Amino acid sequence: MARKLPKKDVVIIGLGWTGSLLAHELTDAGLDVVAIERGPWRDTSTDFSPTQDPDELRYGIRLDLFLRPAQETFTLRHNIAQQALPIRWPGAFIVGNGVGGAGVHWNGHTWRFLETDFTLKSHLTQRYGASALPEDMQIEDWGVTYADLEPYYDKFEYIAGTSGRAGNIQGKMQAGGNPFEGPRTRDYPLPPLKDTAPTALFAKTASEMGYHAFPRPASNASEAYVNPLGIAMGPCTYCGFCERFGCGNYSKASPQANVLPVLMRKSNFSVRTECEVLHINKHPGGNVATGVTFVDSSGEEWDQPADIVLVCAYGLHNVRMMLLSGIGQPYDPKTGEGVVGRNYAYQSAGAAGLLFEGKRFNPFVGAGSLGQCIDDFNGDNFDHTGLGFVGGASITTSNYHGRPIAMSATRAPGTPAWGSAWKKQVASTYQNTSAVAGQGSVYSYRDKYLDLDPVYKDRFGRPLLRMTFDWHENEKKMTRFIAQKCAEIGKAMGAKHVTPRSLPDHFNVVPYQSTHNTGGAIMGDNPKRSAVNRYLQSWDAHNVFVIGASAFPQNAGYNPTGTVGALALWAADAIRNQYLKNPGPLVQA
Repeated sequence: MARKLPKKDVVIIGLGWTGSLLAHELTDAGLDVVAIERGPWRDTSTDFSPTQDPDELRYGIRLDLFLRPAQETFTLRHNIAQQALPIRWPGAFIVGNGVGGAGVHWNGHTWRFLETDFTLKSHLTQRYGASALPEDMQIEDWGVTYADLEPYYDKFEYIAGTSGRAGNIQGKMQAGGNPFEGPRTRDYPLPPLKDTAPTALFAKTASEMGYHAFPRPASNASEAYVNPLGIAMGPCTYCGFCERFGCGNYSKASPQANVLPVLMRKSNFSVRTECEVLHINKHPGGNVATGVTFVDSSGEEWDQPADIVLVCAYGLHNVRMMLLSGIGQPYDPKTGEGVVGRNYAYQSAGAAGLLFEGKRFNPFVGAGSLGQCIDDFNGDNFDHTGLGFVGGASITTSNYHGRPIAMSATRAPGTPAWGSAWKKQVASTYQNTSAVAGQGSVYSYRDKYLDLDPVYKDRFGRPLLRMTFDWHENEKKMTRFIAQKCAEIGKAMGAKHVTPRSLPDHFNVVPYQSTHNTGGAIMGDNPKRSAVNRYLQSWDAHNVFVIGASAFPQNAGYNPTGTVGALALWAADAIRNQYLKNPGPLVQA
């Protein structure tokens, strides 16, 4: 029997980017907020002290900051005819654990999605006709537009201290920025990061080829900065330890560096760490939540009543929590009915590995989001007529790390994978290696979805989340096209060896690819095809809001964090200025 705690105005499941932003906004509105976080407390000064040398083996290889399968894992199958099996070690994607969540270990890529990404189904149908789309493709419009989210993109970028160069300010194009981006209110709060040799070479070459190069937006502070919450950031030192690491220099945006120093001082906010929410509790009537039940580190169960429940965990966990709690009808791929688990998507990649001769790239001088990009082949920025696919990718040469263990895997064609010849090759290629990489969209399909596994359970006896996913021909064709473009740029850059890479025949969960899982609790304007409305409010229980990349109806050719941050602030505004005045559905079903 769970012990009952005093009621709160708001309970938040997870204290990463979304949980921290919503907690800050709602405590400012005077609400009493508690966050429940499964992992440990993490603090910059004690957990990521700059007096300690970064340990690649501990953090980059053994994944010290990440969720262990013994805590929670997923099962995977390629199609419904297969038996799903548990993922025994983090491979294709790695999930954060603890306060800060993925905001601790990310690189800092801070994109705004394209205007057409938010109206994708309407746009593609209008431009190419419905017959141009695969019959089983299940893309949707988001229910919000870029214009709706622009003020919240802006707010997130200024909280995060994002470095970059605008391409479009209030409709006026800006030299050196991204000409394909939607209009923004103002420029980034900080100028771009400094280029390194490979990123400068890419920008020069791409521009000579007629493309539009621009610096990648980075929530790595290019200069000292104080954000709107009054929190100071230090300038990036280009140490190359961003991805999979916490930043001890307060230079990479994270909840710890940009929100928590203010939030943790508020008397109307508290956090319970190392406590796992088992399920959301519902009123017997079913259309409203009453709070959550969680278990603490000693194994004792607690009931936390609350007027509002915010589901702010990692996207896959958000979906599982809704399924475990019976909020929203589970998706059935056979009938196409149901909403929770629908439209799961991932991230694709088409790239070209580059090996030069006689270069000195100094790859150890890097920052998480340091790179030069082109968007000429992203989304629908180019004509897809006759190509046999839709979608695209942002194409980049980056300089984000030179970590020796990871870099030792780079080999010239024909070089052995071990022995003296391999050692000689590692020594000779370390300074001469680069890549042109395309991060691509993945669109949604009827047969790719999330549900509860009927066989495998976690340590509390709850079903694991089952992923049914494999690559579709649309994405395979798109990444082959992108890999060819990457190879053409790499050859023009002067690389001696150019190795194109696109998607394999089947999705493989073993090698790392991307932690950008999206969908499963998607937003939209139709309760029969979406789990949450345009404000990320559950259609099924009006006091439950589900925040994160789980809301994406499909994935774009960008990292999701900037859009996740904007959606969190958009939802917070709706709760503060609409829901609190008149609790109930903000959109009529």
